[in-house]
Amino acid sequence: MKRFFQLVVGLLKELADENAYERHLAAHGRKHSAEEWRHFCEHRLKAKYMRAKCC
Repeated sequence: MKRFFQLVVGLLKELADENAYERHLAAHGRKHSAEEWRHFCEHRLKAKYMRAKCC
């Protein structure tokens, strides 16, 4: 049961971009802050919408 709970929490963290944010902090050698989270979110959204999809 504990393993299942860990799996669900891990999945939710991945879906909420928390794991990506932790990887971002580690890759850039930065610490968590509201400003850094805002920068991370803006960068991801900008990258997402710059890759336009064709119908």
